[in-house]
Amino acid sequence: MTIEDASGFRGEAERVVTPASEAELLEFIAAASRENIPITVAGARTGLTGGCVPQAGGWAVSLEKFRRLEICPGRALVGAGVSLDSLQREATRTGQFYAPDPTERTASIGGTIATNASGSRSFRYGSTRRHIRGLRVARMNGCVLDLHRGDRVDFDVPELPLPNTTKNTAGYPLAPGMDWIDLFTGSEGTLGIVTEAELQLLPTPADVIAGIVFLISDGAALDVVDAWRRIPGLRMIEYFDANSLDFLRPHYPEIPNRAAAALLIEQEEGDIDFWADHAPEDSWFAASDQDRERFRHFRHALPELVNDTMRRRGFMKLGSDYAVPLARNQEMLAFYHAELMQHGLEYVIFGHIGDAHVHVNILPKSPAEFEAGQRLMRHFARHAVSLGGTVSAEHGLGKRKAHLLELQYTPAQIESMKEVKRRLDPQWLLNRGNLFAPPV
Repeated sequence: MTIEDASGFRGEAERVVTPASEAELLEFIAAASRENIPITVAGARTGLTGGCVPQAGGWAVSLEKFRRLEICPGRALVGAGVSLDSLQREATRTGQFYAPDPTERTASIGGTIATNASGSRSFRYGSTRRHIRGLRVARMNGCVLDLHRGDRVDFDVPELPLPNTTKNTAGYPLAPGMDWIDLFTGSEGTLGIVTEAELQLLPTPADVIAGIVFLISDGAALDVVDAWRRIPGLRMIEYFDANSLDFLRPHYPEIPNRAAAALLIEQEEGDIDFWADHAPEDSWFAASDQDRERFRHFRHALPELVNDTMRRRGFMKLGSDYAVPLARNQEMLAFYHAELMQHGLEYVIFGHIGDAHVHVNILPKSPAEFEAGQRLMRHFARHAVSLGGTVSAEHGLGKRKAHLLELQYTPAQIESMKEVKRRLDPQWLLNRGNLFAPPV
């Protein structure tokens, strides 16, 4: 069976199973272990790095039937197959919300845990890892771990350096005495299969102000980001470059003609008068849920248009997920624009500028441009690391971007990660090809 993710990356599985219970999943794992057959966890297939796509043949497993969803005060018990949208919808009915908000709301909770996903609200609330209180994880040895926050790994691990960024999901964040939850979260399904999670819920804010602020230049937008970063209650600062706005204009003709950059902001319990007084008069502001949802669709329309354009042109998506220290934000963005314009490639840049984490999307029109785009993406990754950044801030590396891990870590550091992989999956069967090349 052919399996494809949202980036257009494809692979073949010899068999696809959808267990309806943990017992059925364990039977499947046992059979794969006996026969030495690789297992790929397919999830909702909304990822962008090929993590859910088999490349070594073998079997694929979907946890789409793991649909437990119980909303309690301050927490939710959620099966791995529940969608992010379903969780948010049910939490809202109780006056609560789940802070992580990846762009694709059809993503499965299991997938967001596997990649330590975050989204636009990470500016205030951080990534998925911060909001996990418990996990159930099926291991390849047939046991199931029932983990709670504070449960420490029972073997020695070294401390690996972390980038000086607010977000990072490149490899295993190894540290002595670390939580089991922190190890499995962001491990891209290479160490165990998450079947269920206990997630933290927060009270829905009484008021949320949202706005799209249109600026006349990139420089003006970056000055605004630096000036507004410390505003109390600000939970989101998203960026759109001039090319992004041009890409959106056919669908949103009301975008001001003079706008050459834009920022999407959200503030909890804020004062709309502040934004009206400190933003250009043709910016958009709203205090209602309906208008905030309209702004969310505006933000999410851009990656959807990019994905559709790449499919029509017959190429896989070429998108970056790099982040740099906040102090290097302007420098990195200027580097992106200069290099892309020098190479004459069509592109858009948008995303989580509050975390110095924007997404470059190159839109090639020919195989030669696609190859040039691939080379440039690796060049960008090296530069991000040279500034103290990361090669993956929220999407993981999967199979498509696994080669970038060596830009951020030394061979000895990567070997330390592989030692953990061998300890928990000695046959190297789980999500083979994610993060590391399969053993020879």
